[in-house]
Formats: sequence, structure tokens, C-alpha cells
Amino acid sequence: MYERILTTVDFINKKTNNFRPEVGVVLGSGLGGLANGITVECAIPYSEIPNFPVSTVKGHKGQLLFGTIAGRKVVAMQGRFHYYEGYPMSEVVFPIRVMMQLGIQFLILSNAAGGLNPAFKVGDIMIINDQIHAMPNPLIGPHDERFGERFPDMSEPYDKRLIKLADEIAMEKGIWVQHGVYCSTTGPTYETPAECRYFRIIGADTIGMSTTPEVIVARQGKLPVFGLSIVSDMGNIYGVDHITNITHEEVIKAVNAVEPKLITLITELIRRSATIQF
Repeated sequence: MYERILTTVDFINKKTNNFRPEVGVVLGSGLGGLANGITVECAIPYSEIPNFPVSTVKGHKGQLLFGTIAGRKVVAMQGRFHYYEGYPMSEVVFPIRVMMQLGIQFLILSNAAGGLNPAFKVGDIMIINDQIHAMPNPLIGPHDERFGERFPDMSEPYDKRLIKLADEIAMEKGIWVQHGVYCSTTGPTYETPAECRYFRIIGADTIGMSTTPEVIVARQGKLPVFGLSIVSDMGNIYGVDHITNITHEEVIKAVNAVEPKLITLITELIRRSATIQF
């Protein structure tokens, strides 16, 4: 795996003339429009990158962007990979390992997620402060110490300094944010009413099908992470008498409505993160 990553990084370095990103960003379902805030210097379709999977999900454009946001160099995934697409976990997290090898200082992750907390509503932005990983662990299998420890500490999956900075920005810009725990499952089915109640009972505020594997490999490599969920729908937490049918198109629509606020928050976070010593 390590050698495959080096081959991919070598290709990217040649393609981008040794572009050195400071920040990595993963744009999830319906959030690809955040790319409009990037002054792009180079865009590489996943299909052209050696060893890279190809995104098969509607709303995921499928390219790696290199450029600047607020004067800072970034690499952004315009579309991510999921376990439910049939990729093994090692492939789902492969791009994160590549971005780490490229030298990013921290990682920003975003996703569209179902709301489980009754205090939430569709369109809320939730800053993720913890997670529940309810799918196979991406570190299962032979261990390569070049990626980090065999048993990584996960007591702080999301960086408290970045959360504090994001809170300050949100207050200043008048952007309402929630805080909570994000849970991931394999998908691709949305949750049943009983499953929604179960995940709410064990502590989840939002639920989706991505993000947590990326956090695990990032933290194995001691990379700081900041995560956001956009509440795209409210899960069936009230039982079979109040079932809400959920479609992927409705998820994208809900996310698009809040995207301008997300762009402001992430842009300012990237700008002001220069004050943090990573």
C-alpha cells in the first residue's frame, strides 16, 4: 500500500509541478459547489490518477483540485469514496493517505447527514466533536508502521483548536451551528425507525455513510481533523407512525440551500487557521 501511495504522489507532483498543499478538504454529497471558492491551479480527474478509485455517486464530480483558498494552498477532493460502492476500506481511505503524503497540515471533512437529535432541523450545520464508527475499521489487516501506530488513540478525533476557531467565526458571521456526534454506517440504505432510535440512544446526533474511516486514518497519522455535517433530512426517530421518506435528490437539495454559509465558514477557517501551530 505504501508503495502505491508513493507512486500516486509522484504522479501528482509531476502533474502539479510540485504543488505543496497546506490544507486538505473533502467535499461530500452535494457539497462540490464549495470548489467555486477555490482559485484552481490544477484539476485532475480521479480516472487519470494512478491507483485512485472512481466515484460512482450522483453529486460527486470526481476530481482532485489544487489551488488556493484565502491565500492558503489546498488540495480538495470533489467527491469521496464509500464502502457501499463496493470498495474495500483500504481504497476508501486511500486519498486521505495520499493527501497526508503530500504534506497537508490538517484535514477538513464535510458530509450530508440525517438528523437524529430532535433539537436539530433540516439545513442545520453541525460541527462534529466526536464520532461513532459503525462499519469495518480501515486499519484492519497487516500493519505498516509508516502509517502510524497499530493502536491509534482516538480520544480527540476532531481538533479542539479548530472547533474553537470555527465557533468564533460562526458567531462573528451570524451563522447558526450545532455541535454533536456523527455516526457512520455502511449504507446504502437509509435507516429504519428502529435503527434511528438505536443510534440516537447510543449517542449519535447525525448519521451518514462516510467520514469516520477518513478520520481514523488521519488520526493514525497524527493529522488534525475538522468535520462538519449538514443536516439534510430528519431521520425516522419517532416511529412507524411518523415515517419520512428520504430520497438522495432531497438530500442534495437541502445541502445546496445551506452551501453559501458553509463556504463562508470553511473559507474563514482556512484563512485564520494560519494562526494555529500544527
